[in-house]
Amino acid sequence: VQLQASGGGLVQAGDSLRLSCAASGHTFSTYDMGWFRQAPGKEREFVAYISWNGGSTYYADSVKGRVTISRDNAKNAGYLQMNSLKPEDTAVYYCAATTSRTVIRMIVTAAGTYDYWGQGTQVTVSS
Repeated sequence: VQLQASGGGLVQAGDSLRLSCAASGHTFSTYDMGWFRQAPGKEREFVAYISWNGGSTYYADSVKGRVTISRDNAKNAGYLQMNSLKPEDTAVYYCAATTSRTVIRMIVTAAGTYDYWGQGTQVTVSS
């Protein structure tokens, strides 16, 4: 499956953004999906996860309550709604997909679990 993330931009603290992840090349509904981010000089970190049918979701503590992950399998798309953005949310955001079909948090929050990655979209939050 090929993934393409979009929707990033330059916003002010407190603003909202909705990131999209468009999937092509294979049936998107067979994949669990995750969002990760990487800030300059830092390692890639987990942001959110959603299972193939939307039945399970996980969030990083740093974004919980401000971020909502969702998907529309009919449109082969996933989304990350981010509200109350903070300067520390500034990073390149990546969507990723896996066929692992596990809902164990420790596994689905690890970048190594994911087989397919989009190219990333830059989110910059100014104070």
